Amino acid sequence: MIENYSEAVKNIRNEFKNYLLKSNLKSIVLGVSGGIDSALCAALAKPVCDETGIKLFCRSISISTNKPDEILRAKKVGEAFGNDFREVDLSEAFDFMLPLIAEDEKTADKSLHNFKIRGGNLKARLRMLYLFDLAAKEKGMVLSTDNYTELLLGFWTLHGDVGDYGMIQSLWKTEVYEMAKYLVSQMKNEIEADALMSCINAVPTDGLGITNSDLDQIGASSYEEVDLTLIEYLKNPDDKKYIENKVVQRKVSSEFKRTNPFNIPREKITEKKYY
Repeated sequence: MIENYSEAVKNIRNEFKNYLLKSNLKSIVLGVSGGIDSALCAALAKPVCDETGIKLFCRSISISTNKPDEILRAKKVGEAFGNDFREVDLSEAFDFMLPLIAEDEKTADKSLHNFKIRGGNLKARLRMLYLFDLAAKEKGMVLSTDNYTELLLGFWTLHGDVGDYGMIQSLWKTEVYEMAKYLVSQMKNEIEADALMSCINAVPTDGLGITNSDLDQIGASSYEEVDLTLIEYLKNPDDKKYIENKVVQRKVSSEFKRTNPFNIPREKITEKKYY
């Protein structure tokens, strides 16, 4: 785990700055959800964007199931850290597209978990369409807001909420919280500190209306439990005590996401076999 958050923040910002300058980008686009991950990304990106003169576009994109408190936190973050902030409601687009895409939309039991997951995937991909279109318009790139814990658990939507550049992709979720707390302790701007702190204190949720919190979906009581389980499992994946662990089961069952798209190796196609 990270021991020096001051150094870690400087390293992230320095890497981000070098990437921006080499890529000749004109803008950065960030979807702010009212959650801790996107809030931390905004807080990390702002000083770099200010220094380089690259505009930071923040967008709060709500679709049907986003709660008022999530939308309020997203607004606070977008206004505190972004150079250009807007609230966007894609509920009408979602309601229009769902019947066109889901073949069983008229007959399915919409209370079933699987249907909610499918709807959540569509919402995430709609947000992706908006953010990437804005990035293309503004000659920029989309920031990814996933962390390492979520990467390992497959807690993200393929071709949905994954951006071009990940500042926190290698941080455990518990490190995300600790880094955010460190930044708050260093902030002189009360508006920025309040915006980030509100996300630290919030119940983590994806805003997709699947469950009441992210931990409900993962099947754990805290992110400390999740991260510790994953860290220990990765040290000894053959230990049979993990066979029925919900966190590990989710990690194993989501492996296809981390190898997507899977391509048959050329040597497998061209090798000579005798059947």
